[in-house]
Amino acid sequence: MAGLAVALPLLAFGTAIPAVSQTLSQGARPATSSAEEIARFCGNIADAARDRRYQLQKMELEKLQADIDERIEKLEAKRAEYEVWLTRRNRFMQQAQEAVVGIYANMRPDAAASQLGELRAETAAAILMSLDTRKASVILNEMQVETAASLTGIMVNAARKKDPS
Repeated sequence: MAGLAVALPLLAFGTAIPAVSQTLSQGARPATSSAEEIARFCGNIADAARDRRYQLQKMELEKLQADIDERIEKLEAKRAEYEVWLTRRNRFMQQAQEAVVGIYANMRPDAAASQLGELRAETAAAILMSLDTRKASVILNEMQVETAASLTGIMVNAARKKDPS
């Protein structure tokens, strides 16, 4: 039994079976009672082994959860950074639009018509829509008929609540 007692602690490290078989080969016990003891021993440590596996799995899951939490923090920081950037960009765009509209509002109608006629149609229509209606109508009056009609069509389509297409 003393040889078996030495072999039992070794089972936790995965080397108990060779130690038990070495003890058995020395003739300490008959083979049938040793087999029964081995079976009993394995049955007794099955719960401990299962608990250790669960503990290792739990530690791995906790490590993965910490990694996920860290990544979420980084993503949230990036999102906050992008929100700040987007707010600054929108503020700049609003100021730029107000400045451009102010420039066209203060121009002579014939000069504004000439300038808007050279811009992309969508841009010119957006500027005209931002102007005071009296100023926009005077500018449209100074434009060529085709250009004024095209810009008016764009403005009407932009004012529709539902997309016709």
